[in-house]
Amino acid sequence: MERVERILIKLIVIQFIALVCAQLLIQNSHVQPYLSRVVQYEGVNKITITEWLETFSQ
Repeated sequence: MERVERILIKLIVIQFIALVCAQLLIQNSHVQPYLSRVVQYEGVNKITITEWLETFSQ
C-alpha cells in the first residue's frame, strides 16, 4: 500500500508542476497570440501585440 501511495504522491506533484508551467505559459504575453484562437476570430492577427492587448482590454 505504501508503494501505491508514493506513486500517487509523485503523480500529484508532477501534475501540479505541469499545471503551474501551463498557467505561466498561458500568462506570457509573447506566447499568448500563438495559443489563443480568439485572435483569429476577432480578426486582429495582423496588428501588433500592444494593439491586440488594447483590443481585449476594452
